[in-house]
Amino acid sequence: MSFAANAYTRTANSVLSPREAEAAVLIKAAQQLQMVKDDWTNQSANLNKALNFNQKVWTLLAGAATAPESPLPIAIKNNIGQLSVFVFRRIIDTLIEPGADKLSALININQQIAAGLRSS
Repeated sequence: MSFAANAYTRTANSVLSPREAEAAVLIKAAQQLQMVKDDWTNQSANLNKALNFNQKVWTLLAGAATAPESPLPIAIKNNIGQLSVFVFRRIIDTLIEPGADKLSALININQQIAAGLRSS
């Protein structure tokens, strides 16, 4: 097999489905937040970066899920919209009054939504 064909095969095998990609990004956001939480004394300077990344992830996720053209049922659209509001409020609250304990809910939500995306 030629080099180009091998490269194509590797790329084709590594392409993620949209759900897998969303799950991977949520896990990445959770990992960034967890790293800050686990080593708060040394990592708290990275809090804004981790929260900003999480906010971007949720902005895209909420926008795609609640868009009129989204095929999701209305009830799921509403649930994701409400969950997004909670996430955004928690991000703002954590920016205003930083604390490692405030990251637990965001980490858990990201992990649970990612697990759901991977299992469906």
